[in-house]
Amino acid sequence: MDVLSDVVASMRTGRASSARIEWRAPWGQRFPGRAGAAGFQVVLRGSCKLFPPQGDPITLNVGDVAFFPHGDSYGLADELTTPLAEPRCDPVEDTDLFVSDFVGRDGQATVTLCGGYELDPERVHPLLRDLPEVIHLPAELGRHPELRSAIELLGAEVANPRLGADIIVRALLDMLLLYLLRAWFEDRPAGAEVTGWAAALNDPDISAALRAIHRAPGEPWTVQTLADEAGLSRAAFARRFQSLVGQPPLTYLTWWRLATAGRLLHGSDAPLHEIARRVGYTSEFAFAAAFKREYGIAPGRYRRTPPVARTNPPIPG
Repeated sequence: MDVLSDVVASMRTGRASSARIEWRAPWGQRFPGRAGAAGFQVVLRGSCKLFPPQGDPITLNVGDVAFFPHGDSYGLADELTTPLAEPRCDPVEDTDLFVSDFVGRDGQATVTLCGGYELDPERVHPLLRDLPEVIHLPAELGRHPELRSAIELLGAEVANPRLGADIIVRALLDMLLLYLLRAWFEDRPAGAEVTGWAAALNDPDISAALRAIHRAPGEPWTVQTLADEAGLSRAAFARRFQSLVGQPPLTYLTWWRLATAGRLLHGSDAPLHEIARRVGYTSEFAFAAAFKREYGIAPGRYRRTPPVARTNPPIPG
């Protein structure tokens, strides 16, 4: 697995939802924030004003995408002066896979495609910490063609569901999330500073080491063997990894191993000794001790405890 796919797979839970909304002026809606969620808005026709969590309003035109990776609140309206009403359509709260709706009166029409993703707070990866509250991807000719194709296909399926739409929409929503993140990490807006995980994923040496960790977390990695994967000296690798990722290589390795273990405990019936082996621990005792240090709870009890009652593992860095 590449790192981005692995991270998204580890965080996703439940199923995504989407809606195609035709707004008729005057209209305005507030979208409340929600922890452990992410949402997006795409303008299919017309234009509107986006009121982000902080900062000045943003004009969204046809083809523009706004992505909210942290589940922050925001508003949409036809004009800057239109009041924001309480939610009628919330892509995060609504559980239907896809819906179509009409909101507003009889003025000029704006059509948006919105969607929401459930993210497990226990599996939040530190790369999300580097993402801004709002990712705005303006529609520009020739940029992000895969993203544009996914939007077009998703919009058509939601507007006119046909045979097989359930599976198609689920697949397109997953594709769209990855295309959104890829677009940000590979092609940030002009003038944006390239730091943190955005820089790490675009650094061929450090990304090689990250791929090795994610591909085989149970391997007996050392700083030297990871440096060999990166093609750097041990000292140079350690410095660059710390600078870009935000913590030493073995700190991240341990965190990812235990995050992977948590996922296996929650999503499989594998015995503890097998999970310990798969994430790089030579004994069940050593694994249990490390897991409890990280999560504050023994792995067996973690497996039996409902997710809402669990203590979230600390995010490294």
